[in-house]
Amino acid sequence: MSSRKRRGTDADLDITSFMNLMVILIPFLLLNAVFTQVAVLQVSLPKDGGGAAGNEPKKPLVLEVMVYANRLIVADRQTGPLKTIADGADGHDFKALNDYLREVKTQHPTITEATVLLEQETSYNNLIQTMDAVRIIQSEVNGKPTKYALFPDVGIGDAPMDPAKGGA
Repeated sequence: MSSRKRRGTDADLDITSFMNLMVILIPFLLLNAVFTQVAVLQVSLPKDGGGAAGNEPKKPLVLEVMVYANRLIVADRQTGPLKTIADGADGHDFKALNDYLREVKTQHPTITEATVLLEQETSYNNLIQTMDAVRIIQSEVNGKPTKYALFPDVGIGDAPMDPAKGGA
């Protein structure tokens, strides 16, 4: 008879503590999801300069920024180097690069494309800082920092062998 009594009794399930956990956990996860944002930057491979050159008119400027270990070179793919920016005491001078590219933008306001060419051992931090210097102008308007597009369509590629190292 004792086995019949065990079967007949209903066990109460106490899920109060689990419900308390869910009441706290769900809003916490929803609030954190709002602050998580992923920044995606659209880049493209450099366009090939060869092919049907006779069919397309030449662009006035095909801007390239080459990042080497000890300097930055701003060049036009069609005419060659425009300016060499030597490194400062803290490494690459991205401020000087940004200032020079502002001058280039005033001379060629319709150009939006630029290619960043990197040496094999270039650090990720140098890549990002170079791309930022090429893409945007940071200035202050009425005491508020503002950003303007410089050359927003950035392509990435490999830099040619550094001529200063005696490479071919």
